[in-house]
Amino acid sequence: MHLVLASRSPRRIELLGQLGYKFDIIPSQCQEHSTKIRPSARVKELAVQKAFDVAQKYPGAVVIGADTLVYCGGEIIGKPKNKADALRILRKLNGAWQSVYTGVCVMCLREQKILFGHDLSKCKARRLTEKELQHLAGKHMDKAGAYAVQDEQDPFIERIVGSRSNVVGFPIEFFDKLFKEFLTL
Repeated sequence: MHLVLASRSPRRIELLGQLGYKFDIIPSQCQEHSTKIRPSARVKELAVQKAFDVAQKYPGAVVIGADTLVYCGGEIIGKPKNKADALRILRKLNGAWQSVYTGVCVMCLREQKILFGHDLSKCKARRLTEKELQHLAGKHMDKAGAYAVQDEQDPFIERIVGSRSNVVGFPIEFFDKLFKEFLTL
């Protein structure tokens, strides 16, 4: 079986590798766009889009797509656009509980198989001073929420309820279960 991860995220590559699967890395080139309002629906739709983009080029491969976002105070929060946006996001999340959603899709076009779903974790951000927030802003521009729980130098998240790997960007426990179910389809 040819397994492909439709992402160049170092965190997703590392986490999927921890499960012992052998896979190729072929990042999706699709324009990520969703009109879905519910965070769970949005991450699933975007994970499917990413997987489908790569699966069209490799129809015999089993392709894995994923998408992560943070949800807090009624706002869907993705990756910051710039340092000022990162600071705005960190101020919003500062001291607050937030939800981290990751959608995961597994598909094989040749076999006409697709399975997708999402995982959800809750996080509590530590209350940082304005100076600490300004220091942190811009350090994690490629991450939803503008923070990196896997970075030992990032003091922002003080508590996680649910999957830690989901907060990092790829819920390995959820994926492993989904993938085993996919193989039985």
